Amino acid sequence: MVYHALELLAPARNADIGIEAILHGADAVYIGGPGFGAREDAANTFAEINRLTDFAHRFNARVYMTLNTLVADEEMPQAVDLAWQAYKNGVDALIVQDMGLLEADLPPIQLHASTQCDVRTPEKARFLESLGFSQIVLARESNLDTVAKTHSLLRHARIEYFIHGALCVSYSGQCYASFAATGRSANRGACAQLCRLPYSVYTEDGKLLAKDKHVLSLRDNNQSENLEALIEAGVSSFKIEGRLKDVQYVKNVTAYYRRKLDEIIARHPGLKRSSDGTSFITFEPDLKKSFNRGFTDYFTRERHHDMVAFDTPKDAGIPVGKIVRVNADSLEISSLDELHNGDGFTYLTRENTLSGFAINRAESLTHNLWRLTLREKPIYRKHPQLKPGMTLFRNHDRHWEEALTKPTAKRLIPISMEWTATAQGFELTLSDHHNVLVRVNRSLCEINKASDALKNEASLRNNLSKLGQTDFQVESMVIKGNEWFAPASLVNEMRREACEQLTKARLDAWKPLTRALPDETLLPSPDPVDSRANVLNEQAIRFYRRHRCEITEPAVETGDVHREIALMQTKHCVRFALGLCLKDHLEAIKKDPSLKKLMRPDPLILKTGPNTYRATFDCKRCEMTLLGRVRSSVSLGHLPSIESRQK
Repeated sequence: MVYHALELLAPARNADIGIEAILHGADAVYIGGPGFGAREDAANTFAEINRLTDFAHRFNARVYMTLNTLVADEEMPQAVDLAWQAYKNGVDALIVQDMGLLEADLPPIQLHASTQCDVRTPEKARFLESLGFSQIVLARESNLDTVAKTHSLLRHARIEYFIHGALCVSYSGQCYASFAATGRSANRGACAQLCRLPYSVYTEDGKLLAKDKHVLSLRDNNQSENLEALIEAGVSSFKIEGRLKDVQYVKNVTAYYRRKLDEIIARHPGLKRSSDGTSFITFEPDLKKSFNRGFTDYFTRERHHDMVAFDTPKDAGIPVGKIVRVNADSLEISSLDELHNGDGFTYLTRENTLSGFAINRAESLTHNLWRLTLREKPIYRKHPQLKPGMTLFRNHDRHWEEALTKPTAKRLIPISMEWTATAQGFELTLSDHHNVLVRVNRSLCEINKASDALKNEASLRNNLSKLGQTDFQVESMVIKGNEWFAPASLVNEMRREACEQLTKARLDAWKPLTRALPDETLLPSPDPVDSRANVLNEQAIRFYRRHRCEITEPAVETGDVHREIALMQTKHCVRFALGLCLKDHLEAIKKDPSLKKLMRPDPLILKTGPNTYRATFDCKRCEMTLLGRVRSSVSLGHLPSIESRQK
């Protein structure tokens, strides 16, 4: 077992959600600033970010701000200004993609490598570490072996790993399909999510293999059963995806993984969490009850066949029962689950598409028979495919969702108390696990002896334990001088003052993360030097020149890349998903050689709406590439340095 501090890193769409994430057990949260975040719909003002950092630092939790889009030349001053404002507002680290920012005058703030940096290899991770990155998120496609090799190669940088949430089908930072089709760039925070659309798949000679299936839409990531193995491999930061998710989602998922990590920490004394306090949760976390497309652990252990949600990119929900009878305005279903007014349900149509409805009322007829009154009626017109025997799924549990809109967690820091009484006065000492200590004294002219020392001590313990709305809970308490009586009003006054002082002392003792220094020896970039390097500004060109690379082609987003390019590159393979993988059927081919032609890794054609793509396959690397041309007329400007060299 690798021994280190573990960080549960949760998403924050806004400050309120970030605060809830911390209350429910996050050691750190990541949030978008006013601009240049890879989720343009999750921007926040610095006033809100400051409110979040102030709260987080009370628990020694951290706040990371995303600055992880590509930056155009004219935008660079604004991006640098945002970095300085983040630093001044208590942000602990910047999450960065664009290497051009490393050539700018950034504040002395810690840098983390974004998933958009496309860190697939230990060598890439080591390169980023050499630049001064302190935390590096590995590609979601990384398996345990890659994690372990990366950990062995790094000198100080921490490994971050996605453990839950939506999966991008393409290597992050290497998806250009959205920009090519719509002008909305994933590298600029505006992905149109073409991977969630239905596609028809054809052979090159026109044979239909799949019609209107979501062949690029992956199930959601779920590493809950792999946490201990990931720790063993060297992961320090466990990241939950979801900066666009609502507060109920963040509460539930954070609380679930907090519990799982705490169980592991309890079994391994050498492990600890990276922030302070214990979260007391008032509900039972359940990953299946939050939005999901079904779950996969992706490539963490090995490739498997249940990675894709073919039928729908939506949340189908949890199966709750079967239809017994269909009436004009209601359904009768058999279910052992408790159903509620306002619940939402789904079902699969004959075409294997997902349809659904909400109900006004749920009535229990017997212990397992329910009547559901639909909002849409008559049912036979609105939902003609609903039949007896059909399975219903619940994707909206109103009772569950409403419960999570209320306060559901309190986070408390364990402290030690020592009360000392003498004939001259009283002293209350509070201290935490970091040995932050405060003392409050009261000297009195006259102090009376208690008539009953034991009763007096019990009263002292009771009053000292009333920590109310503070961040603290008493872990240990020592009473010295229980024979001296102290009025409850005095005890309460001293306790309140001591708690206020300890809160301030802890904040004063808080130390910002230090910026890692780059290596003295410059390492060459291991990345390709064409458009895949995502160079959108002159400073990025200078960066790669310093690292002995000449960029031969600018970022796709400049509008200057006109050749056929890899719009997506992915470990997910459509052939494998459709059961057409040559390596997967070697034994069957031995028995029937005619199957080899069908399984041969020839290109496939994927069509959705007006868009057509050619998929090619590299079986040696187990990779698929989706090829196409940029149809968008959108341009973010030219890079004269590259253009002049090309002339």
